[in-house]
Amino acid sequence: MRAQHQQETQALKDEIARLKGHKTRPQIRPSQLERKPDGQQPPDSKRPGSSKRSKMATLEIHETLKIAPRETVPQASCFKGYADYTVIGLRFQPHNVRYRLEVWVTPDGRRLTGQLPATMAVLDGHCSPELVGYILHQHHHAHVPQNLIWEQLQDIGVPISEGQVNRILLDYSGPFHMEKENLLKVGLEVSRHIHVDDTGARHKGKNGYCTQIGNEWFTYFESTGSKSRINFLRILRAGHTGYLLDDAAWKYMEGQQLAKTALVSLKVLGEIAVPDDGAWQEALKRWGITQPQQVRIVTEGALLGSVLHHGIHPELVIVSDDAGQFNVLRHALCWIHAERTLAKLVGFNEDQRQALEAKRTEVWDFYRDLKAYKVAPSDDDKRALETRFDEIFAATTCFATLNHALERLHRNKAELLLVLKRPDVPLHNNLSENDIREYVTRRKRSGSTRSDLGRRCRDTFASLKKTCRKLGISFWRYLLDRISGANSVPQLSDLVRQRAQEAHST
Repeated sequence: MRAQHQQETQALKDEIARLKGHKTRPQIRPSQLERKPDGQQPPDSKRPGSSKRSKMATLEIHETLKIAPRETVPQASCFKGYADYTVIGLRFQPHNVRYRLEVWVTPDGRRLTGQLPATMAVLDGHCSPELVGYILHQHHHAHVPQNLIWEQLQDIGVPISEGQVNRILLDYSGPFHMEKENLLKVGLEVSRHIHVDDTGARHKGKNGYCTQIGNEWFTYFESTGSKSRINFLRILRAGHTGYLLDDAAWKYMEGQQLAKTALVSLKVLGEIAVPDDGAWQEALKRWGITQPQQVRIVTEGALLGSVLHHGIHPELVIVSDDAGQFNVLRHALCWIHAERTLAKLVGFNEDQRQALEAKRTEVWDFYRDLKAYKVAPSDDDKRALETRFDEIFAATTCFATLNHALERLHRNKAELLLVLKRPDVPLHNNLSENDIREYVTRRKRSGSTRSDLGRRCRDTFASLKKTCRKLGISFWRYLLDRISGANSVPQLSDLVRQRAQEAHST
């Protein structure tokens, strides 16, 4: 028995060594679903997004210097104009301004004093908009820690204290918080689908989570201590605090198999609105809803009722990676994450490896046909794709683990094939993956947050930065515009609404 066990262990080690080729764990290659088949892409073509653009076409020239030849120009020479040579540069140095405010005393004893420029009045401090914007940009865009920002400013001769740097990072954020909250309200109102994801976000030495919500027009981050469905529905309320028992709430509770006695007793109460969390907890006790599972289902239902009451369309599609807390409203699954279920499998003999490779090839072909369907949907293609889905994922192979994975994916047919009913729905959740990578990078460099205001600032500026990028707005110019009070850049929520109207009208 011992010898047999050793043989089996050695066989497994040999197979792992064959797959690895080195001592680290096997590397799962990126999904092939978004790659073109061999032969469809020219061998010398560049990757998407790598095409060169002219750097000088729109370059602003700040200074022009004329340079004559070093040798003496002979008489009777003919001037042929200039040969331009452009040097791209940056001036990075202190620029301190002293405002001398005139002070006058009128004959009747009144004291008249000159007024600071409007930009300084907005800041209410001794730092220029450019300095404040630079500190915010370094911290929230370049992920430079607060202490390094202070050291850098000291190196170039800016007489600023560490406390002042901290105050700028925290105290000037009020208007930005308001703009961020408006983003979510408008984004949920005008969108037909959203991408969602979450990641870890430690706060005050404890584990927490950050939820990402967005699409091609906006991004919203919210850090909390939980990643439950209750937490997600609270975020979807977009600033509202109430709970609502109505038809939508009761329908949800029924779908979650709430005990009939509890459901009937709640329906007898009729439609009820509860203003906040404290009142809701008291109401649950008053209604006799005390069992944890019943409390969860009823709370989720009331939150969903509030979400729908405040303007979210019940047909809003939520695209996720199959995390259970996001399975509300119309739920669509990411094909890239679904295919990873197969990519992680390892066959233990040649027949299993061939079966796995053949099945993954079928999935890639099917995915490409789904992309083609999105461009030109038709009823015939819809029926054909539904049939092919069953043929692919209901099949049985010689690889038992592969069969279990296929069975699991087949159970998610409605969520994977929602695109057949809604061709506007994305097939993958890569947008959320890209958005949340920004947050993960910040977390790795700076660790956790230590104050509630610091956590809120991190969420706010990460949301605004990613939204600016999606809307084609320079984050640096956006910061200067808001800090100076110029407000020449429209509210981001207004731009999101405009983008949505343009997209829906085509």
